[in-house]
Amino acid sequence: MTTREAAAGRWQLLIPLGSTEQHGPHLPLDTDTRIAIGVADRAAAGIADVVVAPALPISAAGEHAGFAGTLSMGADAVTAMLLEIVRTAGPEFASITVINGHGGNYAAVTAAVERCAYEGRALRAWSPANLAGDAHAGRTETSVMLAIAPESVRLDRAEAGSTASIVEMMPQLRDGGVAAVSPNGVLGDPAGASREEGVAILETWVAEVVAMLRG
Repeated sequence: MTTREAAAGRWQLLIPLGSTEQHGPHLPLDTDTRIAIGVADRAAAGIADVVVAPALPISAAGEHAGFAGTLSMGADAVTAMLLEIVRTAGPEFASITVINGHGGNYAAVTAAVERCAYEGRALRAWSPANLAGDAHAGRTETSVMLAIAPESVRLDRAEAGSTASIVEMMPQLRDGGVAAVSPNGVLGDPAGASREEGVAILETWVAEVVAMLRG
């Protein structure tokens, strides 16, 4: 799309918000970014006025500190980044929706949505539903990655991590991050993950975003 093409429409803009962080021994660092892009692209495919922005691949991943490859900018910086995007977007964008692939961004995204509402320009956001005991690099994310990018999944290295609920783990997570509760970085168990399950999960997520866009 060129600037003239952008100016010729009134677009619903999707912004994939991912993360660069460890995903256990079997998934790549950009898992959350790939998932956000995958959901956004699939949602946009069937709606003529929807466009997808370049993904934002670094966000609030401080809970994964200590694991090699993790990059983080902090929650306040993520909120500020989203605010500035919304504030400076032109009238060609009728709406802006963040497609958030990383649970650690939830507070930052919520703060941005609330601030934008206060300032009089709406920002919407979508995140996967609470994954409970399968919160990070477990069966859900592994299945979705098998549907999106199977060549990047090392199933031969997959292993279970902490399978307790997030509620049970939260005190330790707050104090010491993921490393305090799961030495291998996995919150959940990837056993039983499959491409078929990943496709079904993706279809559910995409349907949620499409409903938001058409609502």
